[in-house]
Amino acid sequence: MSAKPRPAKDTPKSLKTRARILARATELFATVGYHEAGNAVIAEAAGLTRGAMLYHFPTREALVEGVVEHIQREADRLLESAARTRPAGADVAEHAIDTYWELLHETPLVALRELQAVARTDAGVAERIAGALSAFDRTGFGEPLSGLSNAAAAARLQTGRDLARFLLEGLAQGGMTFDDEARTGQLLAVVKRAVRVLNRKGEAADLWPDG
Repeated sequence: MSAKPRPAKDTPKSLKTRARILARATELFATVGYHEAGNAVIAEAAGLTRGAMLYHFPTREALVEGVVEHIQREADRLLESAARTRPAGADVAEHAIDTYWELLHETPLVALRELQAVARTDAGVAERIAGALSAFDRTGFGEPLSGLSNAAAAARLQTGRDLARFLLEGLAQGGMTFDDEARTGQLLAVVKRAVRVLNRKGEAADLWPDG
């Protein structure tokens, strides 16, 4: 979903104010939650009166649309930055998995998961994030992390991409109650091996090597 053109009356100052509102709203959705981050709370965090905020986002629906577009831009920026920092000679798929796991804990994607949770019972939010979720599902980790995004070329490779993506997203959403670091490390290692097997770079026995 690309950002919609703004009215001609927008000035550099008003665009900067809108960007500040969207950044604060995204942070608050990620930290205190969608329902706690009411418009008055967001306005205060952005250093604005509620009236000034309503000038830029007259409805909650308009704000959610703006936040979703902001999340998409920020996620693209983070993905592109991660692609540029991939170590020379690193396995592309393993780098994609490690990078996506890190990105899932960044504010934009935490805020997106919050909106997904809200959308389960809020039809308005569901409608406004549907396009972004569909676009993300089609492109996966984005072109910069092509080790997994190109997996859609075949069902077997698509399954490897989905296995990595949805396990990581579920793990980030649910978390673990004990031995978090060790268990998470084991899961990520197995996912990497499974993707290698599905990419025909390893054998099924490699999923859990003895020793």
